[in-house]
Amino acid sequence: MKIVVIGGSGHIGSFLVPRLVNAGHEVANISRGIRQAYTDTPEWQQVRQVTADREQEDRDGTFGDRIVELGADVVIDLVCFTLDSATALVNRLRGEVGHLLHCGSIWRYGASMKLPIAEGSDSAAAPTDEYGIQKRAIARMLQEETASGGLATTSLHPGHIVGPGWQPIGPLGNLDPSVWETISAGRLLQVPGSGTELMHHVHADDLAQAFEKAVQRREAAAGEDFNIVAPTALTVRGYVGIAASWFAKEPRLEPVSWEEFRRVSAPGHADTSWSHLSRNHCFSIEKAKSLLGYAPRYEPEQAVRESIEWLIDHKQLSVGNLATS
Repeated sequence: MKIVVIGGSGHIGSFLVPRLVNAGHEVANISRGIRQAYTDTPEWQQVRQVTADREQEDRDGTFGDRIVELGADVVIDLVCFTLDSATALVNRLRGEVGHLLHCGSIWRYGASMKLPIAEGSDSAAAPTDEYGIQKRAIARMLQEETASGGLATTSLHPGHIVGPGWQPIGPLGNLDPSVWETISAGRLLQVPGSGTELMHHVHADDLAQAFEKAVQRREAAAGEDFNIVAPTALTVRGYVGIAASWFAKEPRLEPVSWEEFRRVSAPGHADTSWSHLSRNHCFSIEKAKSLLGYAPRYEPEQAVRESIEWLIDHKQLSVGNLATS
């Protein structure tokens, strides 16, 4: 098939685009042209690169026309963040494209109520941040579109995406590199809350696998939404303990109040931690396994370690030596 990937040079597309090429598809990647993919593989030589400023073309009302002109059978949208943008694309692609796949987010869910959180259940509160509100609205619109006999659509909702080439969400639910320095040195780490809060990661290649399977199983995927995460979730204290073992250290944690944590944290890091940890997320992947055949290869700690090893190898993280696996 001819597949257009919107935003294919980022975290997900770096793994997805080569998968699609290897599966025999003709692939075009639409990006702003300001970043290379994280994976430098031969498959990229077979990909048609299209440069476009989506935000500007959305404002001009021309972005959907650009996609239609490429004559795709399937469109995979990895960088849509507002209901208006998603709706405009659906309206233009209706009757022109066989299948539209959208990358959502687990932040379409608010704080957990029951665990694991399953699609279509009452397991989580409503989102309170604008990003999550928009992602939830997009997923609902796509389901209604397909249910009404319109465009075949599918939305996939990843956890905290991890992979070589970028910082993972760390044990405190933020991107503070000093957390890794503290753990690797065996120093005391101040942890907000109880340490039992959950985070649910996913390796970028497992997410790419899910998109590929949704393309392959259009009939099963059409009109559906899926949680796409690792087989298990990490608690804060479990994450710290696993990470400490990578450096042959014992974990040293000191629980502190959120007020104290905000006082000692660098600006912004505490807010990011609260955004992740207050949700306390753990998700079911049974629907994706059943309908798509989703079979994640990575446990969350394996995905994170791969990311940390890449950062160390590329001199982007100053920590102690990793112990042998």
